[in-house]
Amino acid sequence: MTAPPIRLEICLDSAASARAAQEGGAHRVELCAELHRGGTTPPEGLVRLVRSVIAIELAVMIRPRGGNFTYLEPEIAQMKDDIAMAKDAGADGVVFGLLLSNRAVDRSAFRLLAEFARPLRVTFHRAFDDAADPAAALEDVISCGADRILTSGQRPTAFEGAPVIAELVRLARGRISVMPGAGIHRGNAGEILRRTGVRELHVGAGVRDASGALVDAALVRSLVESFPA
Repeated sequence: MTAPPIRLEICLDSAASARAAQEGGAHRVELCAELHRGGTTPPEGLVRLVRSVIAIELAVMIRPRGGNFTYLEPEIAQMKDDIAMAKDAGADGVVFGLLLSNRAVDRSAFRLLAEFARPLRVTFHRAFDDAADPAAALEDVISCGADRILTSGQRPTAFEGAPVIAELVRLARGRISVMPGAGIHRGNAGEILRRTGVRELHVGAGVRDASGALVDAALVRSLVESFPA
């Protein structure tokens, strides 16, 4: 049986970057505001603009603020409103994560938002890397109906966290996509793929150029070309 193709997601914050990501061969973009804070919900106008300039998948970060991932009820209500915005603006997916104060997945709130988000695809983002027990968090996220988890294997980079990511893939048994992110580049992408068995990668934006883009199409293309056949 032929393995599915490797898919590349690029995290970015502008229409210029989104266009460059598409030109370079990315399969999906994750649109954020405030990348320096780990990403927050982008404004509706930007979501609509990016949707108008790319044909590939568009996932929208849903995060009301920087900081931790334990949210008050009004913040969860705001996240629900932001998911509705992303739907109306033409997104294909949304990206969010919620934890309780004991660092377990907030299953009640996450399930509520995940169900509301349908038919959009749902990613539990790197809040997962703050979870106290990654194996338990994996089961919680699966039980809530998410499509994928973004993780660095609870280490600073996905390369360092590759053993944990590989174990998550084994435990998931095909029930959810595990997508490594953090510190991935042309020099280590192939090794991360080989060590973990994943079929998706998440790559952060690079240095901003004169057009305002954080993504260079040629660099994206070279990354895609580094993937093992």
